[in-house]
Amino acid sequence: MNSRILLVEDEPGLVLTVSDLLMNEGYEVEAAMDGEAGLMKATSTAFDLIILDVMLPKRNGFDVCRDLRQRGYDTAILMLTAKTQVVDRVVGLKLGADDYLNKPFDPSELLARVEALLRRVKKEGRAQVRTFEFSDVQVDFESGQVSKGGMAVALAAKELQLLRYLVDRRGKVVTREELLQNVWEYQSDVSSRTIDVHVAWLRQKLEDNQQSPKHIHTIRGKGYRFAP
Repeated sequence: MNSRILLVEDEPGLVLTVSDLLMNEGYEVEAAMDGEAGLMKATSTAFDLIILDVMLPKRNGFDVCRDLRQRGYDTAILMLTAKTQVVDRVVGLKLGADDYLNKPFDPSELLARVEALLRRVKKEGRAQVRTFEFSDVQVDFESGQVSKGGMAVALAAKELQLLRYLVDRRGKVVTREELLQNVWEYQSDVSSRTIDVHVAWLRQKLEDNQQSPKHIHTIRGKGYRFAP
């Protein structure tokens, strides 16, 4: 599967140029023209890499990067900036960016940075999130504290473990066999029916509509997928 890249940039000419450059290399590219649109796309669709401009309308790149990291998204981020001061580069890296590139840049250097970040992502894999937010739900996986609409929600240890496994693989289909192996560790008394029951409990506690869940989706004949 080709790597998926989100380009958040407000200069139409640069969006076209960079998108064509990346697509010619075989990447799948989506674009957003302002910070709010970029944040919405980044939190609703799974991407392997985000190319994020600093100077954006509605919400600047620093704020978008900060929000993504605070919500638990660990997608690789390459920041683009016309600013050359060291302090701006330091701020971006401290907020959670993985790399930066100054404008104007050489296309070959952009491709080299993209390839390096994607290799790192594939090698290291996605790290477990510590905290995560979706809709009006806030989860701290380290402390086990969960709230919905500001009210505390009690999750059993296995429910929290299941939720974390799905969140860590958000946007991807997770099979029941994978859950049996990695969450229940193939305990002899566990069946796929047990997984379905735990998923139902999570929906009851965290979804607004259990019959039409927004986040924990059943993929018929395959398993489950978590959508942020």
